[in-house]
Amino acid sequence: MEPFTDIARLSLNQITTQRWSVREAVDGCVRAGIPFIGLWREKVAETGLRESARIVLDAGLRVSSLCRGGWFPAATAAERQARLDDNRRAIEEAATLGTDVLVLVCGPAVDRNITAARAYVEEAIGQLLPYAAEHGVKLGIEPLHPMYAAERSVIVTLAEANQLARRFDSRHIGVVIDVYHVWWDPEISLQITEAAGHILGFHVCDWLVPTPDLLMGRGMMGDGVIDLRGLRSAVDAAAYTGPIEVEIFNRTIWDTPGDETLALMVRRYLECV
Repeated sequence: MEPFTDIARLSLNQITTQRWSVREAVDGCVRAGIPFIGLWREKVAETGLRESARIVLDAGLRVSSLCRGGWFPAATAAERQARLDDNRRAIEEAATLGTDVLVLVCGPAVDRNITAARAYVEEAIGQLLPYAAEHGVKLGIEPLHPMYAAERSVIVTLAEANQLARRFDSRHIGVVIDVYHVWWDPEISLQITEAAGHILGFHVCDWLVPTPDLLMGRGMMGDGVIDLRGLRSAVDAAAYTGPIEVEIFNRTIWDTPGDETLALMVRRYLECV
């Protein structure tokens, strides 16, 4: 697979410049020539939903995705209903922001019953799909690394996410492939092939060795051990031609001036992805 010669598909996932507001992140993308931005609901709420949408539109950028929905399992029926209601608001927000992808981090089991939690994730998605379709939004199931099963998501492999997506006969459901969560999987090439037709997003960063922190230890592309170009090749072969988001949780990167981070991000994207 040949390296990219331009950044036409590059997207800044807003968490990579976590210290920046929506306006600052958008302005940074404009200065760096980055055409897409992936927004986070918390940042959008700080700026205001319609103001955030206006800022992005006026800058000529496109929103690659909104993060995040999900977190479905809960201890009580009232809590589960509140989370469904919040996901409906997230769908509305995605539509207002002009993106058709809402990323789902599905949530952990609350009572040690991981099987029941997985069944409820499927039930919750089924309840949300008609509302998503009504708003022109697609639900992107993002499988997380198994180390997050106890606290963030019971959906931990791409195979599991593919199976879940296929159980719904809807073009408004698919998967989001984040290299940090799937690079280790011996079946990853097969499962990317199986995902063809319902890949809704591709996120890149790197796995540092030693890993400094399970959540905050992601690295800039090229600083770790992930075969980024190999995974990108597989995703491209599966007919995904959409934005490629750089999503990095790392306090050292967050503390670096944002324009420096974006300049390095662009360079490493061209060199490594």
